[in-house]
Amino acid sequence: MKRLLIAIALVLPAAAQQPAGVGQPQTAVADDSSRIIIDVTRVNVLYTVSDKRGRFITDLKQDDFDVFEGKAKQTISEFTAESDLPLRLAILIDTSNSIRDRFRFQQEAALEFLRQTMRPKVDRAIIVGFDTEAALAADLTDDPLVLEKAVRDLRPGGGTAFYDAIFFACRDKLSKDQPRHKFRRAMIILSDGDDNASRYARDQALEAAHKADVVVYSISTNITRVKSDGDKILQYFAVETGGQVFFPFKVEDLTQHFSNIANELRHQYSIYYRPEPLKADGLYHTVDVRVRNQKGMVVRARKGYYAPKL
Repeated sequence: MKRLLIAIALVLPAAAQQPAGVGQPQTAVADDSSRIIIDVTRVNVLYTVSDKRGRFITDLKQDDFDVFEGKAKQTISEFTAESDLPLRLAILIDTSNSIRDRFRFQQEAALEFLRQTMRPKVDRAIIVGFDTEAALAADLTDDPLVLEKAVRDLRPGGGTAFYDAIFFACRDKLSKDQPRHKFRRAMIILSDGDDNASRYARDQALEAAHKADVVVYSISTNITRVKSDGDKILQYFAVETGGQVFFPFKVEDLTQHFSNIANELRHQYSIYYRPEPLKADGLYHTVDVRVRNQKGMVVRARKGYYAPKL
């Protein structure tokens, strides 16, 4: 295959970075000089492997895996079992009226996750609250006191711009920390999953997550044991990006969930492959990673990627 191009640089003007209706108390517009480097000849997929009991399998080799794009088997060009990369996290907290009676639950959940997961001077996080608009409460930092204050200062009220919050956090924040292969990017969403105020659609938000290589972990604040439409939305984002969704009923239930997330983020495999045939068409391409000759193994990975358009 003749290589079309090694990489392209997308220059994103400041006026295009900030969607209407997504306002932040701090500056949320990227500088004009920001560049995102995208390798159009390689696709990176992060994934975990577990057994039927949910225990991580961490000793597999490159020859244990097959990867397919659509129906075409691909050749893995690079494989690593990475366990300790720095984390770049976005904590999204629903501050709309619909969760007012569970707002304290969300705050305590977010603080518990930060305490369990963040490593000083290694990991960084942002805090985004969202009601009628998405608001950047704390920009990317490794300071636990700044993050804790940002969470505690949030106040509930207004509609729910859930999809806008995902879009903003992925496109305007998490995607900017380069080079991408040096960090794990994940999003923790605490919400009931409802949306009634976003300018962006659900699949536009998912596309932004895919393009930023973000894994979504959703924590439902619904207090009933019957899954709501919002719960299904939370599950959708988690499944499509290779994450998980959790349904706790009290803060104490979250300890194990957060431990699972932290362990998973540090026990992932990474593969690169060069798509055959290469299609720089701007479209969504499905990806399927499979464990070869191993029964009972469960692979959790994003379902696909968006190719750049030349």
